[in-house]
Amino acid sequence: MRIRILSELHDRRILEKVAEALKEIYGEDVVIEFVDRLFDETFLNPSRGQYDAWPIVQSYRSVRADDEYLLLITDKDLYAAGLNYVFGLAWHGIAIVSTHRLTQEFYGLEPDRELFVERLIKEAVHELGHLHGLTHCSDKRCVMAFSNWIGDTDYKSYRPCYKCRGRLKFLRTHEP
Repeated sequence: MRIRILSELHDRRILEKVAEALKEIYGEDVVIEFVDRLFDETFLNPSRGQYDAWPIVQSYRSVRADDEYLLLITDKDLYAAGLNYVFGLAWHGIAIVSTHRLTQEFYGLEPDRELFVERLIKEAVHELGHLHGLTHCSDKRCVMAFSNWIGDTDYKSYRPCYKCRGRLKFLRTHEP
């Protein structure tokens, strides 16, 4: 398996850091592709001003090769049914991460590039964890902990905890 990143974010240095972290955690080759637009306005909910993440992810089923995980990176604000927003979402080999709420500027603060990169790495590793079969973890420092707000993302590590690493190893050795 490999990981293919399709990104609206056209900053190669940032994406290479994301790719390095994904390779470190999952041991798979990572390919980066830049796109101008991942999806159009048909996924926009005008009353919310946000894009529905589920149908976006589902729309990429025919794009994903059988031997890869697909990670979409967008700057659009995302939501999923029953939630005010999501940082990301994963389903059947395809994940999407939004950078929209990962910037300090979103919270009315001064830009912090390093913090933005850390947040993006954590969210990418988290969503790929779901694609590898990991569920949310109760250890708040684990990358697989659920993030209710950006503070949760800032608190956790970009690495899985001991239990999640063990589960990941088990899942890898017992893949069909």
